[in-house]
Amino acid sequence: MAGSVLGAALQLQQPSLWHAGAYALLLLASGALGWTAWRRRRWPMALSLCVALLLGALAGFGAAGWRASAYAAGAMPPEIEGRDLLVEGRVASMPQLGAAGIRFVFDIDSAHWAKAGEDEEAMPAFAPSRVMLAWYDARIGPWARPGAESVPPGPVHAGERWRFTVRLRAPHGSLNPHGFDHELRMWERGERATGQVRDGARDPRPERLGTGWGDPVERLRGSVRDRIVAQVADARLAGVIAALVTGEQNAIDRADWDIFRITGVAHLVSISGLHITMFAWLAMRVVGWLWRRNGRLMLAWPAPHAALVGGVLLATLYALFSGWGVPAQRTIVMLAAIALLRLTGRRWPWPFVWLLACALVVALDPWALMQAGFWLSFVAVGVLFAGSAGGPDGAPAGFGARALRLLREQWMVTLALTPLTLLLFQQVSLVGLAANAVAIPWVTLVVTPLAMLGTLAPALWQLAAASVQLMLWLLQWMADWPFAALSMAAPPLWRAVAGIAGGVLIAMRLPAAMRLMGLPLLLPVLFWQPPRPAQGEFELLAADIGQGGAVLVRTASHSLLYDTGPRYGLDSDAGDRVLVPLLRALGERLDLVVLSHRDADHTGGAEAVLAAQPQARLLSSIEAGHPLQAVRPSQRCEAGQRWQWDGVDFELLHPQPGDYASFVAPKPNAISCVLRIGNRRATALLAGDIERLQEGALVERAAGGLRADVLLVPHHGSKTSSTAQLLDAVRPQLALVQSGWRNRFGHPAAEVPARYEARGIEVVRSTHCGAAAWSSLEPGRVACERQRRARYWQHAVP
Repeated sequence: MAGSVLGAALQLQQPSLWHAGAYALLLLASGALGWTAWRRRRWPMALSLCVALLLGALAGFGAAGWRASAYAAGAMPPEIEGRDLLVEGRVASMPQLGAAGIRFVFDIDSAHWAKAGEDEEAMPAFAPSRVMLAWYDARIGPWARPGAESVPPGPVHAGERWRFTVRLRAPHGSLNPHGFDHELRMWERGERATGQVRDGARDPRPERLGTGWGDPVERLRGSVRDRIVAQVADARLAGVIAALVTGEQNAIDRADWDIFRITGVAHLVSISGLHITMFAWLAMRVVGWLWRRNGRLMLAWPAPHAALVGGVLLATLYALFSGWGVPAQRTIVMLAAIALLRLTGRRWPWPFVWLLACALVVALDPWALMQAGFWLSFVAVGVLFAGSAGGPDGAPAGFGARALRLLREQWMVTLALTPLTLLLFQQVSLVGLAANAVAIPWVTLVVTPLAMLGTLAPALWQLAAASVQLMLWLLQWMADWPFAALSMAAPPLWRAVAGIAGGVLIAMRLPAAMRLMGLPLLLPVLFWQPPRPAQGEFELLAADIGQGGAVLVRTASHSLLYDTGPRYGLDSDAGDRVLVPLLRALGERLDLVVLSHRDADHTGGAEAVLAAQPQARLLSSIEAGHPLQAVRPSQRCEAGQRWQWDGVDFELLHPQPGDYASFVAPKPNAISCVLRIGNRRATALLAGDIERLQEGALVERAAGGLRADVLLVPHHGSKTSSTAQLLDAVRPQLALVQSGWRNRFGHPAAEVPARYEARGIEVVRSTHCGAAAWSSLEPGRVACERQRRARYWQHAVP
């Protein structure tokens, strides 16, 4: 069991896949060697264990690789990317409702090239079988079109057949240090492309073709979600109820997610292992009670066995209804494994039961090993097993004893998971124990039953909403406590492993002297301090944030963020999704945020960053009436401003004070703050979105003072920037381009990289590199996150 998990884990580290036949040979070899080993069983125990571990590793490696090869064979061909296709198929998931549109999984049955004319027949085209489509409202949000028809997207329901004109692209997500891997999530879900429904004036209108018999569970989930939204007027409360009933976590407001994370109760408002286990326990009680009411059934099969099987089956149905997420799948597999052992009369030691459940989950979904939820749930279960080992058998009698046991178990899990939580999320709730002591029984005994019973009596959803509101008030109060949550830099893996081992040791039923030995193991993770540049040196990290700008500048004891990335939609931005987690993982406390200019692709994440970094000053060229001025008053950036941090010089080169007077509102690029950073050995120039005229004026004013080793390419590589005059004045070794994959502006324009390369300047694009790290110690080298964390499921950018 342990060997198969180890083999799958090793296979997931491969930067590229082998031929499928190689994995098949590994599977065959493990089977043949296993048969031979079984026939020669007279080996010493130690040797037998080693052989079993090796054979399991071969089998796990081969099985995971063979499945990955089969999956990769159906990837989207590059030739259809960015071209209009007419597709027919079935909506395969409950649509996710957003502020500016809807998103849903679509299974494509047929695809044709979009017609070029009325008399031309559309030619068939190959398209991936399953894609994630977005249908945006053309009237609002970043995709708004002037004069668009007032027709909102949809309505779309699971199981319906539609004909859409779509434009697909390969799954491509941001890749940053300690960041979320969106491409892995799509791989695990079988979604081989993303796309957007085209419904412009020149596009054929999306057409609903009918409703089939497929996806009955998804149709039911969508129907229940829609009824909840219609019944509960407050969208925030409706979102929490919908998440508890149908598993749609996207329905929960972002501000509420922040409260749940700070108070450590996020697991209660998602369909987690706790919900499935509690439902299974309740179902077992109900099935057992009903079974005992019938004598014939009692004679046919013992009531405990019937209750066990019935509880697992009903829990499986509940997991399916809640979306069959990875946490639910893991819990069902674990419950089924434990039930099977009990039904067959086997009593295995808890480590074997734990490993069996782990091996089964990994066999079904090897990529679960790369998910934070997998490790959190299995470590939590292992801690509970270990903590109960050696204790008294049976459940404690009396309410007080049960409450004390619940409190002790919560304390054990919290202590053991703290190092792992810091490793995965770089944040742990200090009020989590108190918050969970109230929230667990409230959600389990009040909120969830009312929410579930509301499917039969919708009026109960109002009571559920009121109970959610009470919980939110309490949690908000606790979240506002000083030091409600502890944020720390992400520790190295060995420190986190030592901390987890220490937490488990303290939680186990051992003599006090042995448990105290776990305390030293906690110290490496709790006192971890990430390395910083040496005195007089500085580093840049150009974050991978899509179509926008965001560069972190670090010296020995100070940090600066130059721009904050784009706003992705009405309810999503680069600050919340990328920069705040990145800064937390690196342990950064910003001294200064510089917003080069007001464009949304540079200021979209500013509000989230400033909220998470209350001590940071704001320097920008935004106007006095800009909404961000109400969040944090800004100091105007002007050429000539200088300061020094830890022996590193900072100087603003643009705009001139007079440039503000001539500023025309629709062209904020003209007053982009241009920042020069240097230590007399290496220099970086961050140029914002200046264009041809500003580049010429900068060269004329600064003369020989523009020389730099690394240049943040102006305006993301637009053809209106990066003039030969500027490049000849700067003469960088490296040029960093921050732009989105297949962005609508076409950045960088084809002639711009050619202009750099003709001068021997290496061009580093965020689409190919991911986050780009540069240091003044090695001015001619840049480290790319896509190369450092290369995995076979990542998009191979041409």
